[in-house]
Amino acid sequence: MVNTGFNIAAVERDTGLSKDVLRVWERRYGFPAPARDDHGERIYPAEQVERLRLVKRLMDAGHRPGKLLATPTEELNALAPRRPQPPQAVAGASAGEELDDLISLIKRHDGGSYQQAMQQRLARQGLVRFVQDTVAPLTRLVGTAWEEGRIEVFEEHLFTELTMRLLRQAIASLPGGKRSPRIILTSVPDELHGLGLLMAEALFALEGAECIPLGTQMPLLEIASAAGAHRADIVTLSFSVAFPQRQIPGLLQQLRTLLSADVELWAGGGGVRRLPEVAGVKLLASLEQSLDALAAWRGKHT
Repeated sequence: MVNTGFNIAAVERDTGLSKDVLRVWERRYGFPAPARDDHGERIYPAEQVERLRLVKRLMDAGHRPGKLLATPTEELNALAPRRPQPPQAVAGASAGEELDDLISLIKRHDGGSYQQAMQQRLARQGLVRFVQDTVAPLTRLVGTAWEEGRIEVFEEHLFTELTMRLLRQAIASLPGGKRSPRIILTSVPDELHGLGLLMAEALFALEGAECIPLGTQMPLLEIASAAGAHRADIVTLSFSVAFPQRQIPGLLQQLRTLLSADVELWAGGGGVRRLPEVAGVKLLASLEQSLDALAAWRGKHT
């Protein structure tokens, strides 16, 4: 029996391909071809996981999986040239160079220097500008670098964890007192990404909202129960671009039916940017729209 490699949950997290998809491909195409551990569980070798990442990137670019899985890895690499960074990704050449320098610290695995540089930017910019002008575009750049194979999974995780740590510290340092509205922040099952939630929490808290963070991957019934228990005014979900977009409307509609009519449901993140309207749900494609929604809520309730 084989005991080294990646289990199916780890492969799902690293590649963005669901367990069901991995099993279907195994039956239909003969790839991936995992071994089995001592308990009969699937174990995927590193080279197969790397190929699956490449297939996922090409699928996102419009290629069909059946053809990709039958294509040699060398040809797949040729199909996935590295794209140049779009000029609109940063607000000017100097800003772009500064963000690139931060990514370079992550790629050099210099977490201490990265944290120090980010703390200096936070002190210089203030929390609002830091979230909007540093963390948000930096997150997009890191995501693009991961898609293009220019940054490793463990490096992306390092970036995420260090940035989340810094945002939590900044949120904890905000003054207390009576706050409103009361906002629950969380994500649905299988949505692992929590950095977007922390960015929203930082801005909401700075604007005087009472934020109730529940972390990621909360079952819908638990979200509804938490909204009732905390007498929440708003439930905010975050969807990353990695989350299957076709699933989002149904999940939002289901949660909407579980929530009290007087509780607003907001959904933000890259995963909702191209989503059509969902009845009873406010879709927030940017952090700026989140602040506008908060101001609109206050306009109706004051």
